[in-house]
Amino acid sequence: MNLTKTGFLAAAGILSVTQLVAQAPALNEVKPFAPETEYRTWSVGVHVGLLDQSNLIGIRRKFDQVKSNLGYGVYVKRQILPGFGIQAEYIGGKVAGAYKDNDNTFETKLPWSAALSANVTLANINWRYHEGIIKPYLNVGLGAMGFEPSANINGATNSYEQTTELFVPGGVGLKFAVANDIAIDLGYRLNLVQSTNFDGVRGGGSKDIFSYAHLGVEFALGDRSKPFLANSNPVSAMQKEYTAQYDELVAQKAAVEAQKAENEKLKSQLERLYADLADDDGDGVANRYDKCPDTPEKTKVDGAGCPLPEPKAPVVQQITVTDEDRRVVDEAIQNLEFDLGKATIRSTSHASLNKVAALLIEKNFSLKLAGHTDNTGSMQTNMRLSKERAEAVKAYLVSRGANPSRIEATGYGPTQPIASNNTAAGRQQNRRVEFTLY
Repeated sequence: MNLTKTGFLAAAGILSVTQLVAQAPALNEVKPFAPETEYRTWSVGVHVGLLDQSNLIGIRRKFDQVKSNLGYGVYVKRQILPGFGIQAEYIGGKVAGAYKDNDNTFETKLPWSAALSANVTLANINWRYHEGIIKPYLNVGLGAMGFEPSANINGATNSYEQTTELFVPGGVGLKFAVANDIAIDLGYRLNLVQSTNFDGVRGGGSKDIFSYAHLGVEFALGDRSKPFLANSNPVSAMQKEYTAQYDELVAQKAAVEAQKAENEKLKSQLERLYADLADDDGDGVANRYDKCPDTPEKTKVDGAGCPLPEPKAPVVQQITVTDEDRRVVDEAIQNLEFDLGKATIRSTSHASLNKVAALLIEKNFSLKLAGHTDNTGSMQTNMRLSKERAEAVKAYLVSRGANPSRIEATGYGPTQPIASNNTAAGRQQNRRVEFTLY
């Protein structure tokens, strides 16, 4: 058999499984020391390699010329702990050897073998991932094999019937996790046969030994959504869980500090608002706008909080609205702006409204404020917004000293358009507050 060609094809077939990495499903996270029901614990493996009498520990046998032959095997493993498993294994093939100085040779066929071994993972080496990638291991066990030896000694061929003997397999290796449930298995095994006739030469001497260097692949069995127990790294899992808990505590602490800061901010705003709305003398005008803060209780006051003059007999007074008065009101209408969708007057409108307030105080005019909107939105919302905007203008004029009893604020919503609501320009004209002096 051409071992070079065979070995190349076997290696190519095994390495091709790495193409499955991209298809592997994402694994569920498993807490440290979770029960084994959270993992997959069964796996199967196949391997091919070289069988010969050479070994790496210097033990020499009767035939000192190495002849390598193809070997093969399969195993089933039950993982009990992340670092310990039990596997049942079969190895087949043939072992051969020769003398360097003469033509004496032997060849032993292995029709079957079965062994039960303990597999100990020495470390799950892992620098970046929660699960182990490189796993050095050793195994040792006990088994039985059937072998058929034959030897050519000094020109005479001796063949023997199949013999069954115990043997002790022991070895080391490396497994490389190339996917969630696939690992490449590179190993070296020494097999101590409890017989001196394994090489076809009967007689005294030490028991025979042969080696098996192999390359294989291991597949985890079961639900692919669960991780394989042999890949688990409990120390890494504990570190990951601790880090997650620590990060959560840090985030919670930051959230608490942020909430405290927000509470302080709200407290300060409420204190300022309370100060703005406080009315120590109970006259209905806030301290902030009260120009007569010590007004006796139940005294009628004007918009500035000052006592109103004693009522006199009504005097019919002719109110005359001049063109200049109308110009002041028109300017206020043109400059009046609110925040979008709100009743908050923008500061750019204050100057012209101040002039209207001064006019009302100086000439004791009465003023009707009519709020209007376009037809965008619900009728209820538009009626409320138009009323609130008219009231906002009234409140501002009162804050500047105007008499609240002489100002009427009404909201009409979209019921009295002055332009078409089908265009943006028309809707802009319909959103207005009208001032009427009388």
